[in-house]
Amino acid sequence: MGAQRILVLGGGFAGLWSALAAARQLDQLGLGPDAIEVLLVNRDAFHGLRVRNYEADLSPLRVPLEVVLGPARVRWLVGEVGSIDPAAGAVTVDTAAGTQTLAYDRLVFALGSQLLRPPVPGLAEHGFDVDTYGGASRLAGHLEALAKHTDGAGRFTAVVVGAGLTGIETACELPARLQGVQERAGLAGAVRVLLVDHNPRVGSDMGDSARPVIEAALAALGVECRLGVRVMSLDGSQIRFDSGEVIATQTVIWCAGMRASPLTAGFGVPTDALGRLPVDADLRVAGLNGVFAAGDSARLVLEDGHTTVMSCQHSRPMGRFAGHNAVCDLLGLPVLPLRIDWYTTILDLGPWGALYTEGWERRVVATGESAKRTKRLINGERIVPPVNGDRAVLLAAAAPVVQRPPPVQPQGSRPSQVSQP
Repeated sequence: MGAQRILVLGGGFAGLWSALAAARQLDQLGLGPDAIEVLLVNRDAFHGLRVRNYEADLSPLRVPLEVVLGPARVRWLVGEVGSIDPAAGAVTVDTAAGTQTLAYDRLVFALGSQLLRPPVPGLAEHGFDVDTYGGASRLAGHLEALAKHTDGAGRFTAVVVGAGLTGIETACELPARLQGVQERAGLAGAVRVLLVDHNPRVGSDMGDSARPVIEAALAALGVECRLGVRVMSLDGSQIRFDSGEVIATQTVIWCAGMRASPLTAGFGVPTDALGRLPVDADLRVAGLNGVFAAGDSARLVLEDGHTTVMSCQHSRPMGRFAGHNAVCDLLGLPVLPLRIDWYTTILDLGPWGALYTEGWERRVVATGESAKRTKRLINGERIVPPVNGDRAVLLAAAAPVVQRPPPVQPQGSRPSQVSQP
């Protein structure tokens, strides 16, 4: 009889840590790939630090799967998941060599989320995004090419649609990015960045104490806001709003709305408004045997009544517990319930600094450079998997525990070392 298989779909924050947690638990039990294989399927050969795609330097944002999965003895396959048959315990994957059907004994669904692209005229042809590494790379290339465009209205005007966290972070980086393009080309002139949303306020979920900080940062960076308006169309040279205003721009970046992977619909269980699969504290999908889900495609109700959010803050621990529990469930061992009793928001506000809040009410605890130091720790260390090839370090980082909130860095202090997640 061949090895049993734990199949992990997705190599993002939830999927990567699911696979590593499963490998860790098997190692703890003295079981190797000849007994139970852990196989991860991802659309490319990289683990992407997706939450950093708004940054100007994209070079550190992709970690080769081989670097982290190889030492952990986890197999991986590059391909697009085509269909899932929970009744048969099988998944089809489209690869460069053709379509493969993969049987599984336990499944961890971690295909994440994707940008919601409404049928706005011109968006598909002329819009940019930072949803994927490919999208962020396309935007970066476009910004650099602006210097070679013929002079015209809106050449160095950028419009960011969606004033949620991703839109705010993207907009705050753009003035400096556009100025850098000009400087490298020996050009001069004003740059203009606008942040647009149909809601009447920026960061609509951020609360009354945090929102003034965001507004102050946007004003200091020269980012204009157009709130309470909807985009009617764009054509690569201008954008039109339902207010009647038309703005000349060659750069429109869409950051409005996220939805879970559409493949969640194939499980035959009710999903929430974001398309997420309902899971219990063990990360089992409700009503399905042998299927776990983690990350942006899963909805877990926390003990305080809130639900997990689409963020790496929740995706990483969900992944660790899902992978660990998939092994335990397969072997008839006790599983571990996931308990998350804290929530923070650390919002990058570009050269102005950052905003650090605690709790679901978003109580402000740090702003400016102090919060920025913590944000750099998170982006540069805390969310990055170990890449030194040390198997013991990798497996230790995948332990099914919930790490405590990141430290607030005092003003003027040096960033301290943070243990790996």
